[in-house]
Amino acid sequence: MRKVILYISSSLDGFIAGPNNDLSFLDKMHLEGEDYGYTSFVNSIDTVLVGRKTYQWVIDQGYEYPHGNKVTYVITRQKKKSTDNLHFYDGDLKALVTKLKTEKGRNIYCDGGAKIVNMMLKAGLIDEIILSVIPVLLGAGTSLFSTAYPKKALELLKSQSYSSGLTQSHYRLAK
Repeated sequence: MRKVILYISSSLDGFIAGPNNDLSFLDKMHLEGEDYGYTSFVNSIDTVLVGRKTYQWVIDQGYEYPHGNKVTYVITRQKKKSTDNLHFYDGDLKALVTKLKTEKGRNIYCDGGAKIVNMMLKAGLIDEIILSVIPVLLGAGTSLFSTAYPKKALELLKSQSYSSGLTQSHYRLAK
C-alpha cells in the first residue's frame, strides 16, 4: 500500500515560514552539491498533495510548480478546472487520500502547507514525516503544527545531521 509522507523543513522553534511567508531562513541551507536527500525522495513519489495557499505562493514567486511531472492535487475550496497532471480538489480530503492509497503507484508526498498538514494529521492520513530542522529561531510566523490533532507516538526510522547544521529525522507514525 502506498504511504503518505510529509517532507518539510522548519525552524528549530517549529515555523515553516517567518512573518509574511518569509522563507529566507532556508537560504543558508543551499550548499552546492547538497540536497538533503530530496532528489531521492522525489524519485520515490508519483503523487503530490498541496494546499492552495502553498501552491499559489510558488506560482506568485514566478516559478512553475516544481512537481508538474507528478500527479498533483491542490486542495482548495474553490472550483477550478484540472489540467493534465494538475487537479484542483475541493472534495473530502480523507476520501481522496484513502482512494489514492489503494491505487497502484509510488508513495504520496504531502507538500504542505501547515493547514493541510494539520488536517491530515487530525484525520490520521500521514504515514511518515521527514522533518528537516533548520538551526534558527524565528520567534514568529507560520507554525508547522497546531494543537488540533490527537496524540500520536512516532517511531524514529533515521536521523542525520549535515555540515550546514540542518538535522533531518524520518519518523513513522504509530498505528
